[in-house]
Amino acid sequence: MPKLSVIVPFYNVQQFAPDTLRSLRMNARRDFEFVLIDDRSTDETPAILERAADELSDVAQVRYIRHEVNGGLATARNTGLDAAQGEYLTFLDGDDWLARGYLAELVSSIEQLGCDFVRTDHVQATARARTVHRAPVGRRGEVLDPREAILPADRTTSVDYAYAWAGAYHRRLLDRGLLHFTDGLRTAEDRPWIWKLHREAESFAVVSLLGVFYRRGVASSLTQIGDARQLDFIRAFDQVIEETAADPDAGTLLPKAVRTYCAIIAHHLADESKWEPAVAKQLRAMSAAAIQRMPQDALGDVLETMDMRRSSRLRRLRRRVTTARAAA
Repeated sequence: MPKLSVIVPFYNVQQFAPDTLRSLRMNARRDFEFVLIDDRSTDETPAILERAADELSDVAQVRYIRHEVNGGLATARNTGLDAAQGEYLTFLDGDDWLARGYLAELVSSIEQLGCDFVRTDHVQATARARTVHRAPVGRRGEVLDPREAILPADRTTSVDYAYAWAGAYHRRLLDRGLLHFTDGLRTAEDRPWIWKLHREAESFAVVSLLGVFYRRGVASSLTQIGDARQLDFIRAFDQVIEETAADPDAGTLLPKAVRTYCAIIAHHLADESKWEPAVAKQLRAMSAAAIQRMPQDALGDVLETMDMRRSSRLRRLRRRVTTARAAA
């Protein structure tokens, strides 16, 4: 069994894939497994991966899988999870990269702590700028209860730091069904995933380890494109609300889920200029419907305590639906 499996989906990243693959080579060990998934790229990415898989096999175990149909990041990660054989698992996106030696330190950290998963900090790379982003947990190198890290509702917590690649996960989580993503989600795929992990895993820790470089501002990234695929955040957060509502501690946890959902809706509504006109209209309609589906008591409390700018925007959307129903 490999000590670590690194699951790396690629889609139309011919410009960045060489950097990603070079960083894997700088982290390679014979007991590491690199699972490379091409999600039906239409550029030169498959050719780059075929060459890299052959070259990397000299220094690590390599699996190269090519999808026949493009399925999106969540589906590609699931393909990797199904193929991975490692005792520990981690992720990397096909346009990001790792510092030399990072993976060995990551494995050492989770082995020493003996917990279900560890979370790390990361470096955001925007053009030539570099910014360190810290996991929002102050206690470092200490085994903690994942459920306790969901709250408080009015602060940034571990479930807001949803990056799957910022950490490592013991295989027992995969065996328990806690590492797969919601198939077909094109964006916000990490949100239901991180909530499930924190609700159902037994232990985790945060370590002060920097080594993942997250590339921002890529023109082909969905975060830069205002098309209908971005609306999958509605489906993602609906899942968070539904699953959290079924939790024994729903009364405690739901306010956090609702508050986060409202904040994301408000964020997207404030940035309507990036959306195609038809998609912007769809965004408003889907957001209004989502507000109506939320637990209304929790929603009322959130709107009372949220800042005026965002709460006003959400209240207007809520009133618009109520008025339309009354007129009908």
